[in-house]
Amino acid sequence: MTDAIRGFWVATPTPLSADDSVDHLRLARHVFQLFAKKVDGVVLFGTTGEGTSFSAAERLATVEALLKAGIPASRMGLGSGFPALTDSVALTRSALGLGLRHMLLLPPYFYRDASAEGIEDAFAAILDDVADDRLRATLYHIPQTSGVGVPASVAASLRAHYGEIVAGLKDSSADFKQFQAFRAAAPDLAITVGNEVDIARAMAQGGAGTICGLGNIVPHLVRAMLDGGDAEPQMRAVLSVIADLPFTPALKAILAEQTGDAGWLRVRAPLRAAPDGAALTAKLDSLSRAVAA
Repeated sequence: MTDAIRGFWVATPTPLSADDSVDHLRLARHVFQLFAKKVDGVVLFGTTGEGTSFSAAERLATVEALLKAGIPASRMGLGSGFPALTDSVALTRSALGLGLRHMLLLPPYFYRDASAEGIEDAFAAILDDVADDRLRATLYHIPQTSGVGVPASVAASLRAHYGEIVAGLKDSSADFKQFQAFRAAAPDLAITVGNEVDIARAMAQGGAGTICGLGNIVPHLVRAMLDGGDAEPQMRAVLSVIADLPFTPALKAILAEQTGDAGWLRVRAPLRAAPDGAALTAKLDSLSRAVAA
């Protein structure tokens, strides 16, 4: 699993202690539980992990803690994108020094009028300054959240220029035509999807797998879709439970209810904790049973 992210990877939420710091012990325990459920790897500090709310130092300290806990570097990916390219370079270099290879790179966000050429320049500056053949970068396309996407032409150009260093792309646009555009423009890239209902058809059209948030609470459904099972109706039912809520607080509320661990409820501002995890979980269980029947 060193060439690119493939298979079943989970975008983990970031548990917090009462003082708002990352709870490394709780996170390590969660990761080991995911591995026991046939998850191939985890990505830290992506959108589900509230990544933009954490500094480079906090992210790096979390990686160090998980490595110390015995989680292999080969099974971890790290969100290392920042608006400032120098921050992305510094964190990527440091994480590579700890043995991680998989970095999830957002395009620099905030400047929403950036041209495709400018976005390519930004990625190229990061890759050139890192200058490390160990890197396996996954470009991260989630324009509805970040405000800045990764044009298919940019993904193709970067792959052509940097080869296996630009290993993959995560498409979290929830637009299957966009996934197909990435596949057509850059067929050598390992394209993973973040939208869970697209997993099965993405795999059927050459997708590499998924990096998704719902793998935290319904890993059996994700695995079924990756293995070609007909779990899409159940997955749609799961998504309908949280469709009108901020995703990460709702996910954490359900996880808190499933584990009996209220510590999962904590989020960083500007997010606010979901008010009723028990009701969400009850609805989730009810819908899942109804669809399965």
